Amino acid sequence: MRFDLPHCIASGFYSGRSPKAPGTAGSLAAALIGAGLLALAPVLLWPACLAATTAGFWAVPRVATADEDPGWVVIDEFAGQFLAMTTLGHFTWQGVAAAFVLFRLFDIAKPGPIGCIDRQRGAFGIMADDLFAGAAAALILLAARHLGYLP
Repeated sequence: MRFDLPHCIASGFYSGRSPKAPGTAGSLAAALIGAGLLALAPVLLWPACLAATTAGFWAVPRVATADEDPGWVVIDEFAGQFLAMTTLGHFTWQGVAAAFVLFRLFDIAKPGPIGCIDRQRGAFGIMADDLFAGAAAALILLAARHLGYLP
């Protein structure tokens, strides 16, 4: 089997090939990478989110038709998870866990506009709903920090 860059990127460096809960596996991989970035310099989450988003918009059309959203495509989870973590400010396992849980909650439940965006076709629908889920999680995390629930 030969190496296929679009497949590698779209699958979140193969984390989306998990036989059980590929979206959760991709989000967990992204949260662990994000934890490392938070520990190094929290500002690194912004370029990581931009890189994952750009890579996703490049890779997804190369691996999926406009009418499908394969479960193994998790680069969108990487982008959304990184975005969710941008408001943490610094590394704590409590913050990383909260970002992971909130992002997964919004990504799975798809409330309001997240669900509308998820129904869009192609790479836009695949990528944008997770970015909105990440933004919703980020807003809650920011509020939790300001209210003193997170360090």
